[in-house]
Amino acid sequence: MLKVKCLILDHDDTVVNSTKSIHYPAFLKTLSIVRPNEKALSQDMFVRYCYDLGFEGLCNTIYQFTPEEMLIEYQTWKSFTSTVIPEIYLGIKELILKFKEMGGYIVVVSHSESSEIIRDYLHHFNIEPDLIYGWELGSEKRKPQAFPLIDTMSKLEIKNTDCLVIDDMRFGRVMSEQCAVPFGCAGWSISDAFIADEMKNSSDLYFNTVDELYSYLFD
Repeated sequence: MLKVKCLILDHDDTVVNSTKSIHYPAFLKTLSIVRPNEKALSQDMFVRYCYDLGFEGLCNTIYQFTPEEMLIEYQTWKSFTSTVIPEIYLGIKELILKFKEMGGYIVVVSHSESSEIIRDYLHHFNIEPDLIYGWELGSEKRKPQAFPLIDTMSKLEIKNTDCLVIDDMRFGRVMSEQCAVPFGCAGWSISDAFIADEMKNSSDLYFNTVDELYSYLFD
């Protein structure tokens, strides 16, 4: 018997290791085009800015991109996301497939777009998620807004205690808090000690490895 009926998964740096292979190099490419004289941005600082401000905050607050520069950023990002299939974390395939085999729902709430999420799931797992809430929803409906959870519970006819959100970033936690949905942190992707400590102190559950999440769900 499953501990929860619905596993609500972030995608980037929760299921796939994509900051290193896609999002950070894509942003560096953007900076080389629109801010060629800017001081180099480390991956650690990129992650910290995304954690503190969100990616839109990084673009709008730190770099103050114009609408034209944001279009260049989006086109550059899409060129990376559409051509690179990121690797999955060890153990995540077994976890997702077992959860589905036992009758659970897999829902993805992500700041990537649905087209690439579907591609990644088909490539790695040969299944599609039951529902996807991606970047294309726009800022009023994407996390940390509560819409993905409200819509999931309505469409699947389940309640908040039937769900578990798994995310490596605080926006997933903020989203879950609005609907009183339990939140578990995907600690296996976090290398920043400050982020790890803050997420440990603010999350309902903290999983250092995928195996720990597997044991929680099935043992």
